[in-house]
Amino acid sequence: MRTSITRRSVLVSGAAAGASALLGTPAASAAVNASSAGGGAWVTPVAEVLDGGEQVTSLRISSAALARAERSSLTANTFAVHVAATNPLTGGVAYEQDRVVSAAGWSRRDEVTLKLQHGWGVAGGGTLSYMGAYGRNVLLDLDYTVTQVEPLQGAAGSGRIVIDSFRQGRLSDREVDAFGHHATASGLNYRLFSPAGAGGPDGAALVVWLHGGGEGGLLNDGYDYYDNETQLRANRGALGFTTPEAQAHFGGAYVLAPQSTSAWMLDGDRFAPLVMEAIEEVVATRRIDRRRIHVVGCSNGGYMSLKMVAEHPDVFATSTPICCGIGARDGSSTYFISDAELEAMSTPTWLVASADDTTLNSQANTVYAHERIDGSIMSLYDRVTWDGNTFPGHWSWIYVARNDPSHDGRSIWEWMATTNR
Repeated sequence: MRTSITRRSVLVSGAAAGASALLGTPAASAAVNASSAGGGAWVTPVAEVLDGGEQVTSLRISSAALARAERSSLTANTFAVHVAATNPLTGGVAYEQDRVVSAAGWSRRDEVTLKLQHGWGVAGGGTLSYMGAYGRNVLLDLDYTVTQVEPLQGAAGSGRIVIDSFRQGRLSDREVDAFGHHATASGLNYRLFSPAGAGGPDGAALVVWLHGGGEGGLLNDGYDYYDNETQLRANRGALGFTTPEAQAHFGGAYVLAPQSTSAWMLDGDRFAPLVMEAIEEVVATRRIDRRRIHVVGCSNGGYMSLKMVAEHPDVFATSTPICCGIGARDGSSTYFISDAELEAMSTPTWLVASADDTTLNSQANTVYAHERIDGSIMSLYDRVTWDGNTFPGHWSWIYVARNDPSHDGRSIWEWMATTNR
């Protein structure tokens, strides 16, 4: 993610020109106000990973000038926000539009937070662009332009405060930023969340999240894109296990999120040892209880979670394949979990899918696997709905990320946390 100077700070000639023209005030007066208030401001886009993916949900504006402002003079109309989002690989504009400021408030004396309209179906907030021809998500270059359209009043009648230069900082996402950046000796990217506590007497649990097909790298057709970002930003799959609720279930758990260089389904035989290398590296450098290593994956990662169990039957305490693929039964696809492998699985397994999945048919994949994995649990939903929204049928990972599946009075997180190898 680039750190950019917004278009407004580039285009205006001098600190006073833009604000004076916009606010309809004499240039000299605006210049005095801006100078005495302390000049420009930093803008930090603040994002959250929602059920439909990551969106910029607010902006933080920081400036010494704001410390002098009368707080009651700030409204949702004080600042206007515009965004241009560009695909860094193609240079194409993914979207460009004004963002609706739904509320404005004070975080500190010198910091304003602008809440932006966001949510499922709201355009202009997403941080990722899906390149359909390659089946990959790409982290967008976001250029936020903030314009002050109404003056703030200075405290104790000290005049008007006008900020007319804004510089953009890096994208901030509290949950994503809690994961450290790493790569194995073989070069496989991974992100790692470390718990606040040490777990039990034998160490903490380890949850291995294996992402879907859209979150891998793109290293063909002249592209060199392998960002170690999208496996956390595309959905809440990994992040769900870092929430206080999940961490309380596990008594503290590390969360490992490797990133494929392409898609797990393209070469499971090659990727399985690379994923295992990442697991062993984390186990060797952190205090991990080897009896409590859990593998969870969605779509491509659902296949890969089964592949990891097939290749390493004595490693994982549980396996949770979500909307998984198992491959054509004649072995003609690039990925394949055989009937013999499914029938040999003894790792406690909980499969999750939605009946209306049009990407990986639930009957041919999830139900078929459930019928062959002895003792497995299956949660098959009619559709994917959450918090009043209906999502594509393939997105059943939302349920696991929200700890919704239950069986015999236990939630899926509780089942994982209380199952040891």
